[in-house]
Amino acid sequence: MIRSILLTAFFMASGTVFSQNLKTVSYQDGSQKLNGLVTSNAGKKLPGVLILPAWKGIDDEAKTAAIELEKQGYVAFIADIYGEGNIPTDSDSAAKTSGYYKKNYDAYQKRISLALEQLKKNGAISDKIAVIGYCFGGTGALESARGNLPVVGVVSIHGSIGKDQTRKNGLISTKILVENPADDKGVTPEDFNNLIKEMNEGNADWQIITYAHSKHTFTDPKSPDYNPVMAKRAWNHTLMFLKEILK
Repeated sequence: MIRSILLTAFFMASGTVFSQNLKTVSYQDGSQKLNGLVTSNAGKKLPGVLILPAWKGIDDEAKTAAIELEKQGYVAFIADIYGEGNIPTDSDSAAKTSGYYKKNYDAYQKRISLALEQLKKNGAISDKIAVIGYCFGGTGALESARGNLPVVGVVSIHGSIGKDQTRKNGLISTKILVENPADDKGVTPEDFNNLIKEMNEGNADWQIITYAHSKHTFTDPKSPDYNPVMAKRAWNHTLMFLKEILK
C-alpha cells in the first residue's frame, strides 16, 4: 500500500515537471498533424538533440531524457513519428505501427527529417545536432545515419539493429554509438555482425557498447527489464558521446 502511494506521488510529480519543462510543438507531414515536445530553453542558440521515442510513441523515458539533456545545455525535441490519431494503445498496435515504419524506412526518415527541422526552428545550431533513440527510436537513430540526415552523431539505445539485407550498404558520414543489452532476444548474432559489416563498409566512425545482464528495455524504470546500474552507465556513455561531438 505504501509503495503504491509513493509510486502514485512520484508519477504525479513527474507529470508536473514534464508540463513545466516541455512544450507541445505542432507541425505537419502533408495533412497529418504531428505533436512533438521541446524543452523550455527553446529559442536559445544551443547544440540540439532529437529524441526518437519507443514503439508506443512519446513516453516518460523520452520526456525524462529531454529534461536531463536540457540540464546539460542542449535544446531537446521529442519527435512524433506516428501523428495525431495514430498513437498505439497496446503492444499489438505498437508492433504493427512501428513495423510499418521499419519496413517503409523512407517514410521513417522523412518523419525524422521533419522533426529535425522543428528542432532547428526552436534554436538548435544546425551543424551541432545529434539523434538519440530508444527501442523503435533506436532503429530510427540508425536510419538517420543510413539516410545521411544532417546530424553529426546518433545513439541507438536498445534499438532493433537488423536491416533488410536486400538494401545496399552505403557510405555513412554520421558518428554512431550503439548501446546494446547483452540479453536482448530481439537482436540475433546475425543482426549484430551485419551491422558491424554495414558500418565498416560505410567507413563509419562507430562504437558498440554491450551491457551485461541486461534485457531489451534495460534503461526504462517502468520496465521489468530495468537494470539501474547499467542504465546509469548507458546514460553516462550517451552524455560523453554527445559532449564529444556537439561541444
